[in-house]
Amino acid sequence: MMAKIPLTESELIDRFGPHLNREPPGGWDAGLEIDRVVDTHCCFCGQQCGIKLKVREDRVVGFEPRYDFPFNEGKLCPKGVKRYLQGSHPDRLLEPMERDPSSEKGFRDVSWDHALDRTTAEIRRIQEKYGPDSFAVLSGVSMTNEKCYLMGKFARLGVGTANLDYNGRLCMVSAGSAAKMALGVDRAANPWSDIPLVDVIFVAGANIAECAPITTSYIWRARDRGAKLIMMDPRVTPAARTADVFLGLRPGTDLAVLSAILHILIREDWLDHNFIANHTNGFEEAAATVAEATPQWAEEISGVPVSRIEKAAELWGKSGTGMLLHARGIEHHTKGVDNVLACINLGLATGRYGKPGSGVNTITGQGNGQGGREHGHKTEQLPGNRDITNPEHREYVASVWGCDPDDIPGKGLTAQEIMNAIHAGEIKGLLSICINPLVSLPDANFTREALGKLEHYSVIDFFLSETAAHADIVLPGSLHEEDEGTVTTLEGRVVKINEAVPPPGNARRDWEIICDLARRLERGHYFDYTSTEEIFEELRVASKGGSADYAGITWDRVVRDQGVFWPCPDEEHPGTPRLFEGGRFFHEDGRARFIPTPWRESAEVPDEDYPLYLTTGRVISQYLSGAQTRRIGSLVDQYPEPLCEMHPNLAAKIGVADGDNVRVTSRRGAMVAPAKVVETIRPDTVFIPYHWPGEKSANLMTKRAIDPISGIPEFKVSAVRVEKDEGHVDLKDDRDLMLHRGDD
Repeated sequence: MMAKIPLTESELIDRFGPHLNREPPGGWDAGLEIDRVVDTHCCFCGQQCGIKLKVREDRVVGFEPRYDFPFNEGKLCPKGVKRYLQGSHPDRLLEPMERDPSSEKGFRDVSWDHALDRTTAEIRRIQEKYGPDSFAVLSGVSMTNEKCYLMGKFARLGVGTANLDYNGRLCMVSAGSAAKMALGVDRAANPWSDIPLVDVIFVAGANIAECAPITTSYIWRARDRGAKLIMMDPRVTPAARTADVFLGLRPGTDLAVLSAILHILIREDWLDHNFIANHTNGFEEAAATVAEATPQWAEEISGVPVSRIEKAAELWGKSGTGMLLHARGIEHHTKGVDNVLACINLGLATGRYGKPGSGVNTITGQGNGQGGREHGHKTEQLPGNRDITNPEHREYVASVWGCDPDDIPGKGLTAQEIMNAIHAGEIKGLLSICINPLVSLPDANFTREALGKLEHYSVIDFFLSETAAHADIVLPGSLHEEDEGTVTTLEGRVVKINEAVPPPGNARRDWEIICDLARRLERGHYFDYTSTEEIFEELRVASKGGSADYAGITWDRVVRDQGVFWPCPDEEHPGTPRLFEGGRFFHEDGRARFIPTPWRESAEVPDEDYPLYLTTGRVISQYLSGAQTRRIGSLVDQYPEPLCEMHPNLAAKIGVADGDNVRVTSRRGAMVAPAKVVETIRPDTVFIPYHWPGEKSANLMTKRAIDPISGIPEFKVSAVRVEKDEGHVDLKDDRDLMLHRGDD
């Protein structure tokens, strides 16, 4: 292995950024003459709002919202307004690079042939020495459907490894697992146009005002016509301040409150008996599980008063229509699947499926979090949301790919399990794209140690992320606007991404890099594509007959109709905006499943040594690991560093005022951050956003425990202690943490 890079994080930042791109005078296009305007979609979050990019001399220089796109209707959040600024960023990677400790910047520019040949040689060497699954692939879902599909196929037929997974494992996968178990399909039940039709909205574990602002506008429309709002969260988030009922629970106790609400629905007979009898199985078993889940029991566990639990149940049970929206707040748990199943049980018990204004839906977080979890770069999944362990599913996909079913590896490790195996020395090589695990995975010190143990690491990226700084080979890839393809919104609407500009310098489109690697691995006959449309045409066939069926969706239809909702089995089919109409679900018998969700505790709870809950999440101006948004000056200005949000009672107890530095410590690590003293959080809980790296990383404290079904880590519950920090150097200047790779 190569020697350590003699660079500190501050030196890396000096040489690679993050420099801050700021909007030029004049705003949207700085008054420049524009060559063309390109209709496309925002690169951030699962809402995928319509946007127009203004182009001059092959550079994106401005934007306009799209008033014609039916989802956002001309509205954008702060990230959407500023997203165009990253395209001409000075940190942009323009040449392939190889680790070189003697170089001033720790890397040296190399040719594409050298970078690709070395990557393929290392894949061969490691697999010949240690076996095919000793080389892993980690992918991401802020990519088009075509690239997500391609990564799944490449890992299996190009690299030949079972150990493929994606960063949706850190986001929506608990919701997807639960929906498939109960409903037979992983997709939102409703288009968002159903939200204004509801009588009651139940938002569980979702800070919609900051994380999904355009979704908030739909809720305001419902509120304008008299809809009631229930919010469940440890924090009084902005939308929760308007709620009719706020369920301010202890982190990790969502399941107790949801179980008590089902208990009350049964007790008061606020049930849709016809729906239960004609369209579901398993109600009696689910009812038996909550027989003792009284609101008094739930209050003792969750801290939510009985009266509020009773009122929430009454609003949900007695309303004519209702929708429940949930997100990471209930999904980022070792019982995240059970939390979502409990939400689905509330919907099934009251017949809230298959009709306008009624449904239970996840708010997808990542840019293509819906489409990216459908077409085969999850370790347990094949295209069309098929099961990789199902022989019939394997046989069908093999027929599309032109291989033997035995050529497709089986189910491998999930994302966190891959990192565990790297740390244990069981996985020796890694290729990644569109994922920054050093910031986004729990227990960041563990992740850093694991990256240092790799014998080879190649990364495809457009900025040198904190994780990419550990790579041996860096392959400069493409931004959202530098390629074309499709993405699928949080509603299940497939929309078109259009190329606005070519990749700059010597950067290349991601799919071209992958196909070139496949050719060098002598697997090019499986990847003989000349365009992303060809990849999509194959995806259509590969998905046909699966639960996520895109067979009838063409690029022309997507553009003409402003998106097409799947499932769409043929070109005459109109698409399916609302699932389950007629009361038919996606299981073979057409019936949904009530699934019992017995109470269990989180993997870690506060104790005498670590008496407080830490929960993590997003802020409005930042996105995921921050690799993109932390480089846009106006977004950094809104929230320049992580703050530790705490209640005044806790602040008084530890002797800190707003803005004082506090040290937050768990069993795994510690960080220092300024205190943000607010009355909108529980006194037993602190909140820290997770978008920052190094000493500012909230994931220094989080735990690697995962949900046994979904494999999602428990980001939302960690036991910590908090104390005033005396004399610590200001975090904005203290960047001495080493980010180097080392010898074993």
